Amino acid sequence: MIIPAQHDIAFNLFGISVYWYGIIMAFGIFCALVCANKLFNDKHPDVKKDIFIEFAPVIIICGILCARLYFCILNPHYYFNHPPEIFDIREGGLSIHGGIFGGILSILFIVKKYRLNFLSVIDPLACSTLLGQAIGRWGNYFNSEAYGFPVTNQNWGLFIPQSRRISGYTQFDLFHPAFLYESILDLISFFILVFIYKKFGEKFKGFVFFSYLVFYAVIRFFIEQIRIDSALNVGSIPIAQIVSVILFVIGITGIAFVLHYAKQHK
Repeated sequence: MIIPAQHDIAFNLFGISVYWYGIIMAFGIFCALVCANKLFNDKHPDVKKDIFIEFAPVIIICGILCARLYFCILNPHYYFNHPPEIFDIREGGLSIHGGIFGGILSILFIVKKYRLNFLSVIDPLACSTLLGQAIGRWGNYFNSEAYGFPVTNQNWGLFIPQSRRISGYTQFDLFHPAFLYESILDLISFFILVFIYKKFGEKFKGFVFFSYLVFYAVIRFFIEQIRIDSALNVGSIPIAQIVSVILFVIGITGIAFVLHYAKQHK
């Protein structure tokens, strides 16, 4: 049985509560940027070093702002009635799909400044983003969120406090830890993409980025099949699944383009 932490607050600093969610998200972002920086430096020894460290503030701000904006757009009724909470991300409310868009925007800024190839820069970041996601998902653990249907085997499951249970499921105690499933799949995909990047990154620029879109789209699509606390549904379909299908199509199309381009320029 997975037993959630007793408190989602890690500590108080000068009367301000610091949440485990924020700490874990920050650690995940840190690991992703350090990893992306190393991957890029190893592949491009003749290019300016440590661009991901130098532009970390831009990447982080773009990612968080877009992740938060996306989440708030998916929950318009609540945030229309509670506008001050739009700026409160300490207890959660960041969408990875929005974060992906924010990350892409930040890379556009970097490549313009240093006149670099967009796909050469986005590849290592896309790869390491899966590492950050694998770590960041544990923030959901402390918030008792991102959980799935109730489990039938009472020896396994995530205990969700009564106050955090979705309406209609208050009589159940244990649920599928969807966040854990996604974290494991993200980590496996990260190692696969690192291998691909090191082996073929220079020859097939963009292949890792578009593969990331495909990998994460598939992971998220199937995780949403078991989740019961999705941010928003269109009818009975979670919006995250719809976005995942779009990302999957973009990813497959991009992979086909990269392979075709490489073949034409042997």
